[in-house]
Amino acid sequence: MLKVHSRCDLSCDHCYVYQHADQTWRGRPTRMPPATVQAAARRIAEHAREHELPVVHVVLHGGEPLLLGAAGLREVLAELRTAITPWARLDLRMQTNGVLLDDELCRLFVEYDVRVGVSFDGDRAANDRHRVFAHGGSSHDLVRRALALLRRPEHRASYAGILCTIDVRNDPDRVYEALLAESPPRVDLLLPHATWDHPPERPGPEPTPYADWLGRLHRRWVDDGRPMSIRMFEALRPGGGGTEAFGLAPADVLVIEADGSWEQVDSLKTAYHGAAGTGFDVFDHSVDEVARHPGVAVRQDGVEGLCVTCRACPVVDRCGGGLYAHRWRTGSGFDNPSVYCADLLRLIDTVDAYPPPTPPASGEGSTTSPVDGLLDDLATGHGSASTLALLADTQLSITRALLAACRDGSGTTAAWELLVHLDQVAPEAVRAILAHPFVRPGLVHRLDSSAPPGLGAAADPLPAIAVAAALRAGVPAALHVPVRADRITLPTLGSLVLPGLGESAEVTVRPGEFQVRGGSVAQTVLLDPLAPPSTGWFPTRDVSVPGGRLLLEDGDPYRDCYGQPVESRLDGPAARALGRTLAAAWRVVHRDVPAHAAALDGGLRAVVPLAPDPARPLRSATARHAFGAVAVTPHADPETMAVLLVHEWQHAKLGAVLDLYDLVEPGQGLRIRVPWRPDPRPPEGVLQGVYAHLAVTQVWQSRAAATDHPDASAHAAHFLGWTRDGVDALLASRSLTATGERFAGQLRHALEETRVGSR
Repeated sequence: MLKVHSRCDLSCDHCYVYQHADQTWRGRPTRMPPATVQAAARRIAEHAREHELPVVHVVLHGGEPLLLGAAGLREVLAELRTAITPWARLDLRMQTNGVLLDDELCRLFVEYDVRVGVSFDGDRAANDRHRVFAHGGSSHDLVRRALALLRRPEHRASYAGILCTIDVRNDPDRVYEALLAESPPRVDLLLPHATWDHPPERPGPEPTPYADWLGRLHRRWVDDGRPMSIRMFEALRPGGGGTEAFGLAPADVLVIEADGSWEQVDSLKTAYHGAAGTGFDVFDHSVDEVARHPGVAVRQDGVEGLCVTCRACPVVDRCGGGLYAHRWRTGSGFDNPSVYCADLLRLIDTVDAYPPPTPPASGEGSTTSPVDGLLDDLATGHGSASTLALLADTQLSITRALLAACRDGSGTTAAWELLVHLDQVAPEAVRAILAHPFVRPGLVHRLDSSAPPGLGAAADPLPAIAVAAALRAGVPAALHVPVRADRITLPTLGSLVLPGLGESAEVTVRPGEFQVRGGSVAQTVLLDPLAPPSTGWFPTRDVSVPGGRLLLEDGDPYRDCYGQPVESRLDGPAARALGRTLAAAWRVVHRDVPAHAAALDGGLRAVVPLAPDPARPLRSATARHAFGAVAVTPHADPETMAVLLVHEWQHAKLGAVLDLYDLVEPGQGLRIRVPWRPDPRPPEGVLQGVYAHLAVTQVWQSRAAATDHPDASAHAAHFLGWTRDGVDALLASRSLTATGERFAGQLRHALEETRVGSR
């Protein structure tokens, strides 16, 4: 680790360099002089040559390394590359607060192959609790701008990840969502530096607040399908490997300060003044000499270098005694457990008790990546239950991130606080509401509502979401909920329509009922289906299907997201007729294509009736933001409805995949001719059509093989030809990414199997 600049442009109050016990920075030069850079590079190259090292890792650090500027950093990087690369592969990295990052610096890092980590503590409130300028000003917007620069395609190779120091006073869900929103390749969660002499803050009565905080974040991460790498959680699992803070691997970090001094790992600065010092420098001492320093050598001894308490601990191989600096106590030195010992033990129990979801099987001893395994599973045409569960989890993760973004713009903290409470005491109730297909379109509408001028702001959706979750959980609560057009809609439950409610109504929740007071009216609604119907209450109706219960969603205002007119609330006979057709169609899918039926069972939760159109009597649709729902025109024939359900659910699944992976090269104006449309289609539209028609082909092929349907063979051949021509045109267009080409190739293979089966 090279401290190329020893000052910083932020004044973070949790910084171990400037705010903790060691103050040696005061006597060091502001920047590492060129002669010191040269000496450091020679020492590293010397060590690599003598020990025949295949790779050397060098991290530019500070202070703040970006204070060197582009010219100064170029000199350092060029010297390191010139001196070291003849002897070993040089893995160059940098840790920065990101405030000064710009396009010129990003281009420099790409040129010299530097991976950049950015310090960022989460949402605005969390980040600005500590990471501020000396005048107290916020760094949040500048850091997010830096992260956006690193996410650009031309800079993405230099994006190493985010370093986040936790504070248990922050909301772990908001921190998680803020980190996830930056699409980091990896996140390092750090416990704030503390010792037995200066213990960490422990607000509240709980004995392990850091484990509890991290446990909540871990649950979100696992439930969401581990959408980003979080090194702490990965390291703490059995066989997860070690880091500086966990495990028994030998310490392998040395620091070169701006004046050329060799130091031990610099987190020791939190222990006492001069704790990291060795008395050596790069001008007169080699790496081997520093490695024999007692403070370095003791950290090469594995379990034997730990205190008696740690050596007797059953999870010592996982925890490794915690970060070395966190063991310090005056009188006994570092011969102690970590000051976070109780938290680490509880966190390991949490990680063990909440295993990650099992990815789709890809064969014993397979080297297939998780991405390829998921896509290969879906390329069969349907996908397994575990794949559908993973898609649903990632869609829920996106909804939660949008919810947090809406919270930032919401004037009602009470709804958010209720949701946070319910997520702790009744997480399944919250999950059931957030997984409703039309919660996400409502959140998107809220976030986009400022774009069209003159249309007014969309209603804040958080209060209605919180009330619906409280009702589902049976938890008493009271909130003010916005009213639009005399209507309050509670996701999954129904709508209350009462003229005279005004613009906002107070909703009081009690188990099995809720009361609404607003404007000149008041109404109590009983949720018991056996109770007399409440005035103005229109419950969401459901249908019993083989996979469970399917919502017939004709009341939620955000169902109108398909670009086609949707049916207003169906009358009783029409709703019952559609319900019977859907249930019968579901059974037909189970009969014809059981694998597709399992995929429907695993994720389709709602059907929206489209308004009749005499010119197009048979229509269906999906919406990208409404995973878990399809829209169809009511049709009396279950056989036809079964094909519509399978066809549209293919679009929904592939839409969820495209939220995760780039299958199509971005920024193309290419259009591809396909047999099922008169107009040329963009590559993503062709991919969607191919995936949907593959499933329809499989339906008709199954019917042709099992029934005497007079037209089944002709339909199977028809859709087979369409799909084959479409996938061939797509592959010939060279418009897909490498991952997309692999997926399309697998679809082609599945199509050939279907053709063979139909002969």
